[in-house]
Amino acid sequence: MDHIRYSVAACQTDLANPIDRRGMRANMDRILSMIDSAVAGVAPFLPVRLVVFPEFAHAAPVFETAAELIEKLAIPIPNEHTERLQQKAREHDIHIQSGSMLEVDPKWPGHVFNTTCLIGPAGVLYKYRKVNTWIPYEVHTSPHDLEGYDEPLFPIADTPIGRIGCAICYDWLFPEVMRQLAANGAEVLVRVSAYMDPWGATEPMAWWTIVNRCRALENIAYVVAANQGASLKHYPPYSWPGGSQVVDYDGRLLAEASPGPGERIVVAPVDISALRHERAARRGHSMLAHLRTEAYPVYQRHQYPPLMNDNGSAQLSYERNNSLIDEAKRGLSDAEKDLAAVKDPH
Repeated sequence: MDHIRYSVAACQTDLANPIDRRGMRANMDRILSMIDSAVAGVAPFLPVRLVVFPEFAHAAPVFETAAELIEKLAIPIPNEHTERLQQKAREHDIHIQSGSMLEVDPKWPGHVFNTTCLIGPAGVLYKYRKVNTWIPYEVHTSPHDLEGYDEPLFPIADTPIGRIGCAICYDWLFPEVMRQLAANGAEVLVRVSAYMDPWGATEPMAWWTIVNRCRALENIAYVVAANQGASLKHYPPYSWPGGSQVVDYDGRLLAEASPGPGERIVVAPVDISALRHERAARRGHSMLAHLRTEAYPVYQRHQYPPLMNDNGSAQLSYERNNSLIDEAKRGLSDAEKDLAAVKDPH
């Protein structure tokens, strides 16, 4: 078996947010240029085979309702941008995890998804639609909430450079997402993110670093995390800390962009053969093998409510998200009361 070892590049962007579909083309021009830079910069050393971009690199949700996003920014996939990425992947014989796009799908009219694609020389290998949207602010639809949704929530691509899976930003605060990707076979966990201050890569609230390292060691997987580096003027009301990282399967930080806004490209080695040996040989700290799935009753009940209204149509907005959160909290409180009654029937 060939030894699978290569470099990965996490690219963070600092681009103006488009307010219409035409504006996305300028962002894509810069993304393609950054791919060329990542490949050329490392060519004399361990070549880059995987390039990752952050959430909202193509377009950000700059409108407050799903209806506005669908009217002005959302696009189907594949599209002209994924085709240009495929051409670049073929040119360099690499794989590219796109920044996220706002996606519409005729199968789900009235909905907009926050979607990223893994693209290789042959085209789109998977689409990942953000399952845990950053509510109440994000007005995208989680595919989990759609009745009859029959596509994999956590797809994996088995590629010549290893088995790759991806999740977007807030997804990573749910350990279950990464655990499912690892259970599906992922060896490289890709984080496409727009993580803002103060939850960035610096103390006292270094959530970005803590989460990346924990998810790597919990799942014996590499983490390639590209974060948004937009300045405050490009994406108010938040500033964006960058700090893109690569972490190995024991939680070691292999590479890190200096904190703060601005474009950065960080590169680090990934050794898939070493990871496979580690997973096969390890007895202790083999969490996937040691998992006692039935021990957690919290996963045996529904928590976050469906998004459909009485008419069966989506009405996603900031206000609607807040009402759904309140409903979920009431359900959680009721569940806690039921549990207390079981413990103390008097």
